[in-house]
Amino acid sequence: MRAERKRKKKKVLLTIVTIIGLLVLSSGGYVYYLWHKAASTVASIQEDLKKSDKRDTDIDLGKKDPISVLIMGVDERKNDKGRADTMIYMTVNPKTNTTEMVSIPRDTYTKISGKGTMDKINHSYAFGGTQMAADTVEDLLDVPVDYFVKVNMESFKDTVDTLGGITVNSTFAFNYDGHSFGTGNISLNGEEALAYTRMRKEDPRGDFGRQQRQRQVIEGIISKGANISSVTKFGDMFKVIENNMKTNMSFDDMWTVMTDYKNARGKVIQHELKGTGTRINNIYYYKLDEASLASVKKELKESLK
Repeated sequence: MRAERKRKKKKVLLTIVTIIGLLVLSSGGYVYYLWHKAASTVASIQEDLKKSDKRDTDIDLGKKDPISVLIMGVDERKNDKGRADTMIYMTVNPKTNTTEMVSIPRDTYTKISGKGTMDKINHSYAFGGTQMAADTVEDLLDVPVDYFVKVNMESFKDTVDTLGGITVNSTFAFNYDGHSFGTGNISLNGEEALAYTRMRKEDPRGDFGRQQRQRQVIEGIISKGANISSVTKFGDMFKVIENNMKTNMSFDDMWTVMTDYKNARGKVIQHELKGTGTRINNIYYYKLDEASLASVKKELKESLK
């Protein structure tokens, strides 16, 4: 009887060990799948950007050098390169644990690098793609663009729907493109999120208000995306990224920034480029205030030290 009980105990123990082993292996396979898929997705969205002339030496992420990132939201459609209607310049400094950012109004009147003509800054992308847009931002702010992330604004809809919706805090009620938005915390699906980011004329702050709402949606996507747990949703997100995003940041660079620079997200400083609207040849432009521009330039340069 004792021998039989021992054999039964061994069988039960072996079964438990086998189940645990399978769980560990399946978990490992799941992690491997996500890691491999993430790496292959990032590899598929690579786009070159030449090293900035405003950098004397290469940045070293291993030494936690401060970095800059240009985030561009472009309205690309079939047979239309579109314009960069959203431009956010951001610095990340792991030494001071600070992230600083400034939204550049899309109608900003400035010289387009590589063309030598004055125009709206969002036209720089239409004229010469990512490189000309980055060069123009560098010349305007007198700071380097180390990395860029380009997102097709149309993908907001797919991204939000894939995540099952997001929540933002609306500061005022308004209607736009057949959608009604209340005040306070509101839930948005994909179509609503896209409309929420596009309204401008009814906003008391004009383009600045629109930029703030765009940042809210981006933050909502990041917050919701950080809590994805199903393989299916990860797969869907990878598809959305592959179809709607470009960057010059490698997978290794992304991983280093995510792990070694993460504390810099604890303190976010937002700058504002002040100016006034004007018309030249009956076309609306936003002319930056020289004192405001000089102040923002100084702050951004300091943040990269």
